Amino acid sequence: MARLTPRALSIAAIVAAAGLLTPLSAAQAKTGFTPGAPGAGDPYFPDMGNGGYDARHYSLSLSYDAGTKAIDAQATISATATQNLSRFDLDFLGPLKISKLKVDGQPAKFERTGAQELVITPPHGLHKGRSFTVDVAYSGVPQMIDDKALGISGWIQTHDGAVALSQPFGSATWYPVNDSTDDKATYDFTITVPKGLQALANGEPTGTHTHGSTTTYRWADRQPTASELVMVAIGHFDVKDTRTPSGLRNITAVDPTSVKSATASDDFNRATSDVIEWEQKLYGRYPFGSVGGINVLAPNVGYSLETQGRPVYARRSAGALPSADLLAHELGHQWFGDAVTPAQWKHIWLNEGFATYSEWLYSEQHGGQTAQQYFDQAYNSADTDWTGKVADPGRDHIFDDLTYTRAAMTIHQIRKAVGDKVFFQLIKAWPAEHRYGNATTAQFISFTEHFTHKNLDKLFKAWVYSEGKPAL
Repeated sequence: MARLTPRALSIAAIVAAAGLLTPLSAAQAKTGFTPGAPGAGDPYFPDMGNGGYDARHYSLSLSYDAGTKAIDAQATISATATQNLSRFDLDFLGPLKISKLKVDGQPAKFERTGAQELVITPPHGLHKGRSFTVDVAYSGVPQMIDDKALGISGWIQTHDGAVALSQPFGSATWYPVNDSTDDKATYDFTITVPKGLQALANGEPTGTHTHGSTTTYRWADRQPTASELVMVAIGHFDVKDTRTPSGLRNITAVDPTSVKSATASDDFNRATSDVIEWEQKLYGRYPFGSVGGINVLAPNVGYSLETQGRPVYARRSAGALPSADLLAHELGHQWFGDAVTPAQWKHIWLNEGFATYSEWLYSEQHGGQTAQQYFDQAYNSADTDWTGKVADPGRDHIFDDLTYTRAAMTIHQIRKAVGDKVFFQLIKAWPAEHRYGNATTAQFISFTEHFTHKNLDKLFKAWVYSEGKPAL
């Protein structure tokens, strides 16, 4: 589906802001009820997220038809109004058709407009501070997004099922959502699939039931989760449910067609355990109820994603399991990006820089190249792109090397400036301080300088806020 042009988006936003979609009643206008904003204010993605409420919990129930590839679903969103609301928006993108929508159990008016707006007008205004629920019944074949700059995301069909990979804006392709990094919520999932298939999601399994020709899998994600980190995987998997040496539940799944080794499932589970145990020593207590990973064959994808608690390693063709450094990267994200999530997308270097530096540290502490050697290679390489600002890469460059390697180099410069003892204390303290919340570049800099008792303004100006190759 083609995205609206910036001009079209601006027109849609102006119309929504002006209240032209559904006029306010005289009673609503008199009592000060106003529409929630149709965007969350992220300059990179102005149509993502919404204002006027705080989503607290999503209950997602879907049945998957292997023949048609369609889903028949219901989403129940529990939220709290943050203003006197006359109406509000959810993000909902693509061809899925809504058959019923209720607010607090009563039918509500709704329409779809703009790039991805589901505009909902409840029967009565919602007072600030009031909790309310939205029930949306919908069905159809969810779409896959293929963005020219940012690649594949959304609901992605695999050879025997589907996998939902939502970064940065794919969640709205398969459920109605306040699709903003700074409106985290808890989730539960009820996924019904044809007997013989399996379904995995974020969190922990809470029950499985087979009835006739279908099996229903239930999962509960009890820690706050950003929508871009929500995941569902449907297909044939070899699932291992074990405990790490520290007692952490470790649920891994391997699509047998994605690997060539007969011991792949055991090897994947063991490697995940080894890496997460090492990272807990570096970054502190693991922030979620379980860990794991999913290795899946998805010919359209070919990347890995730090979906909360259970990263997805998508393969275009059968091959080897994820390497230890890739595991270190995606599992490192559980602290940096998942437990602590950027308040806006321009701060993504706080995700990718630390995840990349996790790779460097894993190598350094397991007999490979040191972090300094990785830094020197990147600094001296003719392939390193020194254009752009780490702190503000631009919408089309959030997944560029700028936010990975150059961000990791910045973190290494911090390490050199403060010394190893303080640095390794810092990388435990930062994710603990902001656990389950959101953060900005300015907050990270302030925290770092306060924690280390050092003025690092010149370092951050050169490495984070400026273009070009910094002098050493």
